[in-house]
Amino acid sequence: MGRQALSIAFVNTIRSSSSTTRKVARRAHPRCTHYWLVNYVVKKNPHSEELRLAWSADPDPVVASAGWALTADRVTKRPEGLDLGGLLDVIEAEMGDAPDRLQWAMNECLARIGIEHSGHRARAIEIGERLGVLKDYPTSPGCTSPFAPVWITEMVRRQQGSS
Repeated sequence: MGRQALSIAFVNTIRSSSSTTRKVARRAHPRCTHYWLVNYVVKKNPHSEELRLAWSADPDPVVASAGWALTADRVTKRPEGLDLGGLLDVIEAEMGDAPDRLQWAMNECLARIGIEHSGHRARAIEIGERLGVLKDYPTSPGCTSPFAPVWITEMVRRQQGSS
């Protein structure tokens, strides 16, 4: 079986069952594998909301980071029914002490709330400023910093410039 056919069979198997997807997520520890699994398989999985809820509360920070990545995606694409204030409460309480990968995913969720939801923007920026997560992250010239206050401000500026 060729690599492409094997990949297709693997993805179809993962998509068919949330329990299979959970098992694969627990083993996807290399960052690039984890990123690929969440963004190209799980987000398209019919069980993605069930997985988002379960994974966000998982004690394994790698699995929890997948849940937060799914939450950040939902904040942008389907925010109906999400308690954005509640998400900000959790981020405010937990992101500062979270392990790196989980912190990154929570930071993305924080930024997306601030970018996409003007009613929560000031609080998202304030939380980012106070926690300082990724404030000193090296950023190439011409790129936007992942530091949430900078990221939010820049993306809102771009959105307003294109309106």
